[in-house]
Amino acid sequence: MSISSRFLDELRNRLTLSEMIGRRISVQRAGREFKACCPFHNEKTPSFTINDDKQFYHCFGCGAHGDVIGFVMAHDNLSFIDAVEMLCAEAGMQMPKPDPLSVEKAEKTKTLHDLMDEATRWMQDQVIQPQNTDVFEYLEGRGIDETIRANFRIGFAPVDGQILRKYLSAKGFSDAQMREVGLLKDSSRGAEPYIFFRDRVMFPVCDRRGRVVAFGGRILPESMRPQTNKNFTPPKYINTADTALFDKGRMLYAESMARQAAREGHTLIVTEGYMDVIACNKYGFKGAVAPMGTALTEDQILVLWSMMVDENKIPILCFDGDNAGRKAASRACERLLPLLQPGKSARFAFLPEGEDPDSLLRASGAGGFKTVLSASLSLFDFLWVSHTAGRDLETPEARAGLTKALQKQVSVIGDANVQRHYRELVRARISEKFFQPYQNKGGLRSQGSAPKPKSSMRLRPPLQKKNVLSQRILLASMINNPALYHKVEEEFGQFIINDPAMERLRQEIIVFLGNDDTLDTASLSTHLNSCGFEQEMHDILNESVYVHAAFARIGAFETMEQGGAVKNWLDLYHALQGRETRGEVRAEWKTAFETSNEEQEDRLRDWVRIKNAE
Repeated sequence: MSISSRFLDELRNRLTLSEMIGRRISVQRAGREFKACCPFHNEKTPSFTINDDKQFYHCFGCGAHGDVIGFVMAHDNLSFIDAVEMLCAEAGMQMPKPDPLSVEKAEKTKTLHDLMDEATRWMQDQVIQPQNTDVFEYLEGRGIDETIRANFRIGFAPVDGQILRKYLSAKGFSDAQMREVGLLKDSSRGAEPYIFFRDRVMFPVCDRRGRVVAFGGRILPESMRPQTNKNFTPPKYINTADTALFDKGRMLYAESMARQAAREGHTLIVTEGYMDVIACNKYGFKGAVAPMGTALTEDQILVLWSMMVDENKIPILCFDGDNAGRKAASRACERLLPLLQPGKSARFAFLPEGEDPDSLLRASGAGGFKTVLSASLSLFDFLWVSHTAGRDLETPEARAGLTKALQKQVSVIGDANVQRHYRELVRARISEKFFQPYQNKGGLRSQGSAPKPKSSMRLRPPLQKKNVLSQRILLASMINNPALYHKVEEEFGQFIINDPAMERLRQEIIVFLGNDDTLDTASLSTHLNSCGFEQEMHDILNESVYVHAAFARIGAFETMEQGGAVKNWLDLYHALQGRETRGEVRAEWKTAFETSNEEQEDRLRDWVRIKNAE
């Protein structure tokens, strides 16, 4: 239905924006404007402003912006037409009369939604029918209990493709309507049309308003399926094709639920399939969504960003930890880059090889999955790791090639401001990793002392940065491989960290591992998160640490030779201790010279002679 801009302007003029918003949230006058805590993200200090003169609202926290129609659509989860209709009633205006074709189309769409809802309720009921006890037990065994079935409206389509057809026909729906929503298929053998989904667990797909628009069907285990053609293996999942109600490339599974969860402060998480989303919800990760049988599309990325209410909670994309998963992540990165906007990005999380969110959550609980999410990489860090992992970058030519490749990849970013920041980040990271300031090794400069190098001239991290990275590697190794603890217990106990938060983390690890015989990664991670070390865990457990030390990854103690893992840990520990000692000595030399302390200078010279003799 088309509504003229003149009518919409009249509607806005008849309504007071602050009054309409004030009926839904608490607002306070602030001069000529009003302010409030933003309803679209969690905040304690008001950053949401309302300007009646200019007829718009704006949140300086999350960027939410719009007029009275946009606010009602976002806050009340209404379509444009429904929002205008509701506001017309408030303003005492009559909705424009749609043309007959628009009325016919709206009625037809409503009827199709009714059909899908009726089919969904029938499928839900099939799960608890006596003849389908095996299906009920299968779902219970997968952790899909009554509450989950109700929340996600999970059902079952029996093997007989005529039962649902006859049921819907009796409810007044025609074969043509069933075909239009993708439920009914014509037989190629001239037989009766049949329901497309047969002998499958059914996952309804809803639009942003929670209306069922499509289905995904999962095959039952082989032991539960009738033996027909042994040479034919049916696909594990089948999905509704695009219809008048459903556009697969523009929708996400569980979108309406995740949209509400995002408003409640949950992070959006993109998984691969229906069961992953359901498992995430069961374990408290309510912002989970999934594309349906395809890689994440550009339209789905925009839908994902439209669901964000807090720019600090960047959506996390989950991928398998194998080569196929990393290739999928690279393709997602290529789709994301041209679309990047201020405050809109994504993080990349990689699951242990052979695991998906469903299996990981069932095996390790929320703690194991939270560890994976905490190790997620920013988009730029993923780019960096993708271009540098396993690559020899010792020559100037190789480093120049790396710079060129990174700058070329970020050049596709459409937003000029975001692209500029990415280009600056490329230069800064190259500088940090490879350049080091000029050191005047001896003699005096004719023009005085050498100037202090600018930070952008650094190519090799200074001693302190090396120490921080080494400390994080040692901590990550212990968290991800607790079995190391009893092999290096004495060294880990003597290992002191200058950063107070990281030092408290180290001490908590010692307390936990010293009193726990299981030496389980998930248990340790869950304990540390519960003790308030979420930020420290996020800083330590990520690819920017792992890329420097494979033995710090989850499971390295089991996959590497145990002696090799222990040796790597001890080698790094002793190297770190040596660097810290040299750093302390340099500081002591400086103090000795500044205070003319000859006794201290003599003691330091003795130390140097001893070290040179070793």
